Amino acid sequence: MIRRPRIAYLLFALAVPLAWGACAAAGLSAASSPHPAFRNLDPEFRRASYWERAHSFLIGGTWWLPEYRVKALAAATPDVRALRDNGIEATVTWVGHATLLVQLDGVNFLTDPTWAKRTGPFSGRVGVGRYTPPGIRFSDLPRIDFVLVSHDHYDHLDEPTVRRLHEKFDPLFVVPMGIKSWLADRGIDNAIELDWGQSVFAKGLQVICTPAQHGSGRTLVDQGRRLWSSWVVLGSKRFYFGGDTGYFRHFKEAGDAYGPFDLAALPIGSYTPREIAKPVHISPEEALQAQLDLRAAHMVGIHWGTFGLARERYDEPPQRIAAEVQRRGLDPESVWILKPGETVHW
Repeated sequence: MIRRPRIAYLLFALAVPLAWGACAAAGLSAASSPHPAFRNLDPEFRRASYWERAHSFLIGGTWWLPEYRVKALAAATPDVRALRDNGIEATVTWVGHATLLVQLDGVNFLTDPTWAKRTGPFSGRVGVGRYTPPGIRFSDLPRIDFVLVSHDHYDHLDEPTVRRLHEKFDPLFVVPMGIKSWLADRGIDNAIELDWGQSVFAKGLQVICTPAQHGSGRTLVDQGRRLWSSWVVLGSKRFYFGGDTGYFRHFKEAGDAYGPFDLAALPIGSYTPREIAKPVHISPEEALQAQLDLRAAHMVGIHWGTFGLARERYDEPPQRIAAEVQRRGLDPESVWILKPGETVHW
């Protein structure tokens, strides 16, 4: 039997880069950063120290107790043929975590794709397990035209997945500053990187890089070296992808500049413990406020129910969403909590 101190040591080694989606210590100064944009907008931004995070995860955490349980979410059966044949309808399908298959104006794109069974370093051989399988099998995907990546944390930028996408579809990867070279090091050259405020046209859709409040880093030595972002996609409809983020004025600024949006994909999980997660992960209640800031007709909840990353129970986020919708008198039909593999028209 492995004694608990050895387990704690291993978990400590993993918790620093991986806990809560490997949230990095952001807010680097322009002098210490390779790019002045690698800094959050909030001048008062402060991320909890590594020690605070590790202590909370290992000592104050409840994830290892017997009553902490996760189980696979109930899944929908995707209509693979309809997705492949669709050439006009705007649809969104939740694959799991922050991965969405979005169809707009005959274009298919993915957000933060991961089909990994475990999220972490060494191509997922170490890290946090996945308890809800992908809602669509990788082999059933329709043609993928481009891929949006919000930042470089393991649960949002999965190396085996992006390699598979490159080999099968050779899509355009649209990424924040610094990630293009990471892809090139892995033989993926069909990529364009953008700074906040910059845009590119991909298959006729305008893709705009917009701020988020988060961080980056895959190891202890590359913290803050790559930009983090949210994304706006404009075509016949307007789509917003929040990536991973704390709550700040960037939601309202995006709504004012590019809204109103037809659909906003916003994270609703990994928000606990609140004193640690708040700077970089919005709560379900803050996600609803962000929807209002964005003036989004519909919101789809992402970043929950997939990996064992956070303190809250796996089924808590949709319950808190429902309670807040009722408390604030919002239209429940405007908030979509999808099953993995479920497709809705937007």
